[in-house]
Formats: sequence, structure tokens, C-alpha cells
Amino acid sequence: MTDTLPSIAFHEPRIPQNTGNAIRLAAVTGATLHLVEPLGFDLSEPKLKRAGLDYHDLASVSVHADLEALLATDPSARVFAFTTKATTRYSDIVYRPTDILLFGPEPTGLSEEVLGHPRITDEVKIPMLPSRRSLNLTSSASIVIYEAWRQADFVGGA
Repeated sequence: MTDTLPSIAFHEPRIPQNTGNAIRLAAVTGATLHLVEPLGFDLSEPKLKRAGLDYHDLASVSVHADLEALLATDPSARVFAFTTKATTRYSDIVYRPTDILLFGPEPTGLSEEVLGHPRITDEVKIPMLPSRRSLNLTSSASIVIYEAWRQADFVGGA
């Protein structure tokens, strides 16, 4: 939707409200949202529609059969995998419009298999207090996409 921001990718999302909120996030920022199957819900589910409000038509959303199908959309894209196990902070990266920001399913996060994929450029974390398990999926994506947009001086924003 925009050539300024990276893409957000949810790998096997499980909670329709989070995906609905991510659709809204994509609509208000102009980022593309990629959903990697299997999804834990039907895209026509009322909870997803309600969480996304009336933003569905304003968002760029693509559904992919698997991770390989997503990665085939741009074979040269950098892929940042978000995990609490990482040492690189999200704020230490200079984001590019061609990057893919990959987030795992609730409540498990990305699997070791995905984290070990050869296309993963780096594992990235959002700092939080010790002994906390995780941050909400769409909250995490929001933090990172807004950092990427800030780095682009909020081009296109009002």
C-alpha cells in the first residue's frame, strides 16, 4: 500500500481480534499485512470484523498458504523475526520499505523451525520487564511499524 514502510507478517495467527486490530493498523499506517496460514479463525468471523471496524477496505492484506509463499513475494527482502529470545532490539534497526516484520502466533511465538529459516535476517525483541512472558501481538507490531514510520519521518502521515 505504501512504498515507505516494511510489511507486517503474522505467522499462523490464532486470535481473530488481534488480526482485526492488525488490519486496522495496516489501514492507518499504509503498511501491508501478510497473514501466513493456517489461520486460527475464518476471515469472515464477526470478532475479526468488529476489531477491524470499517477499515477492511482501506487495508492491504494478503493471505499466503505458508511461509515459503510469503517469502517468495520478495526473494531479496530482509526478514526480521520477532521473539523474546532475541538480543537485537527493534530500535537498533534501520528499517527499509522492503523489509518483512515477522511475528509469531499467540501464545507460542515463532517456532524454532521458523527462527532457524535461512531467510531470517535477524531475531529481534521489544524490551520488557524481566519475567514477563510476552506483549500482545498487534501491540508489538504497532510499536515496530511506528518506529519504522518515524524513521521515514512519517511520510504520508497527517
